[in-house]
Parts: sequence; structure tokens; C-alpha cells
Amino acid sequence: MSKAVIVAVVAAVGNLLQGWDSATIAGAALYMRREFHLQPTPTIEGLIIATSLIGAALITTCSGALADWWGRIPMLILSSIFYLLSGLLMMWSPNIYILLFARLVEGFGVGLALTLVPLYISEMAPPEMRGLLNTLPQFIGSGGMFISYCIVFGMSMMESPNWRLMLGLLSIPSAIYLILIICFLPESPRWLISKGRMTEAKEVLQIMSRRENVSG
Repeated sequence: MSKAVIVAVVAAVGNLLQGWDSATIAGAALYMRREFHLQPTPTIEGLIIATSLIGAALITTCSGALADWWGRIPMLILSSIFYLLSGLLMMWSPNIYILLFARLVEGFGVGLALTLVPLYISEMAPPEMRGLLNTLPQFIGSGGMFISYCIVFGMSMMESPNWRLMLGLLSIPSAIYLILIICFLPESPRWLISKGRMTEAKEVLQIMSRRENVSG
């Protein structure tokens, strides 16, 4: 059971990053508006914020098929890479166009995480804990929003708040998430079985259940 909880918590970090970004952009928008002189054109400001949702909507149309073809873990790794890349791009962002592109890339990470994290947890969790563990993405996502709001509040108290740094900080937990996925998350046994990789599926189930006989 403890192994299942650890796996679920690590996977749900993807939702923490989604909550983190949702809160950060709300605080950073005030300073972006000043630098890019967006007061006369609120449509551009709205587009900057909404581009992440556009990217998430686009990638969810194919994320399920890609996860069935490529596997759950490679797609979660790809999600963390999108998060990491978007954080670095937002920290750089010399103009609105790069910022929009960064937000689109970030949306790809969000879409993959929102689609695949609940799927992965459902396939990894024991039946008696499945419902409980699937509350973790929502809970940890809310925690990410709280942490981000606290960070933005602290940075806004500085003499000259830097919105690029606010947004770019996303790259730090994204890099940690990437490392955690690689080190701690096994592939879903259900996906392995669907590909005929029975031996690997058996090994994962033995690790997760901590028992030798997993034929049932």
C-alpha cells in the first residue's frame, strides 16, 4: 500500500505544476501588462493567459492514443519536459510572441498531466484504494496553487518584482518532477499486458503488491 501511495503522490506532482502555473500567471499578469503596455489591448493579455488552455485542449485530443501507443511513463516524462521548457522560455521571453509560444508549450504539459495522471494512478492503485488515491491530483493541484500564491506574494513585496522570474520558477519543480518520474515510477502493468510484455507486468505487480503470486 505504501508503494502505491508513493507512486500516486509522485505522479500527482504533474497536477501540482498545473496549479502552480494557474496561480503564478494571475500574479504575473499585472507586471506583464505594464512592461508590454497591454492596458489599451486587454485582448492580448487574455490571449497570453488563455494560450495555456488552448495548448491543453489541443493535446488532449491525441494524448490517450499516444499513451496507448507509447506508454504512460514516456508521456508523463514528455509532460514534465514541456513544463520545464515552458518555464525556461517564460523566464527568457523577450517579447509577447515568445511568451505566447511558452504558454502554448506549457499547455501541452498541462493537458498531458490532466489526462494521464488520473489514468496512471487508476491503473497502479489497488482496487480498495483507487478512489482515495485519485483524489490526490486535485488535492496536490490545490496545494500547488497555494504555494505559488505565497511565492508570488513574497516576490511582489520586493522593490522591483520580476514577472519573468515568477513564471520561470516553474522550471525548478518541473526538473524535480522529471527526475522523480524516471527514478520512482514503473510502467503501468495494464499497458504492459496490452503489449504482451507479461514478464515485465508481473515484476511491476510483484513490486507494487509486495507478494510473489500476482496471477489473479
